[in-house]
Amino acid sequence: MPKKVTPAENTVNREYKSSIFAMLFHDKRKLLELYNAISRTELTDPDLLKIVTLENAIYMGLKNDLSFIVLEIRLYLYEHQSTPNPNMPLRDLLYVADEFSDLTKDMNLYSSRRIRIPSPHFFVFYNGEEERPDREVLRLSDMYYKKEEDPSLELKAVVLNINKGHNPELMETCRTLREYAEYTDRVRKYAKEAPLEEAVERAITECIREGILKDFLRKNRAEAMKVSIYEYDAQKHIEMEREENYKEGYRAGKDEGYQTGKDDGYRSGQDVGWDKAMRQIIHTMLTKGKTVPQIAEELEMDEGDVRKYAKSR
Repeated sequence: MPKKVTPAENTVNREYKSSIFAMLFHDKRKLLELYNAISRTELTDPDLLKIVTLENAIYMGLKNDLSFIVLEIRLYLYEHQSTPNPNMPLRDLLYVADEFSDLTKDMNLYSSRRIRIPSPHFFVFYNGEEERPDREVLRLSDMYYKKEEDPSLELKAVVLNINKGHNPELMETCRTLREYAEYTDRVRKYAKEAPLEEAVERAITECIREGILKDFLRKNRAEAMKVSIYEYDAQKHIEMEREENYKEGYRAGKDEGYQTGKDDGYRSGQDVGWDKAMRQIIHTMLTKGKTVPQIAEELEMDEGDVRKYAKSR
């Protein structure tokens, strides 16, 4: 269960790197700008937002969550992802359960009087290179073994594609998000033409010169440089591992007799490929000096599963 920590206003927990997205929107003024654009509101006081950071909202070593309460009546969890993740509803359920547990710790849940809690809302901001629609909704019920028409427990996470050229109305309303999309687009474009460090340096220099995230990049240039390289490099590595190992897994699925039908065989092949990819990733992290607990926390896995993958290599 994620453990909540309460940082000082407008600061970022530095135990882990924060993604560029999280660094940008931990500024309450920019977060309010994003909130207004998403919710179609016109709030003007940033202090109406109470930011809460969850210690375990970490993906690939990057903190990428923005959890906050608005006017004490609505709870929002914004998370940035650079790979599609169909498991977000379950992750969000764990996050919000932890938050509600903290919010109600001094309340009497056995009272005959109804207590009040903020209504939760979940958004995922996706900017990976895999083509995705402008907007899609992930449901917790889609993860159930057996589909139910009226599930007793449901959670919906709205995924918004924030790549350049997507969600034009949202981008027009939120300048910071639009400029973030422009910056990441340039990093990717230049990384195809030059070494990554050189590509990031060029993107930062151009953006500052052209007024794109100018103040942020000027103030945080060195850290933005390091984080951008880390984000891009880590993402490309895991994408290459997944692609190659899904192919190998599909072939292995066929060889081992998993293919009982086209769809079943493909899914079984994916499972084999995923296992192979996770073994490779965990082995690489171990050789770099990471401990099992550190790997489990960064990959959001159970320590027992990490040990299983480590031993099966």
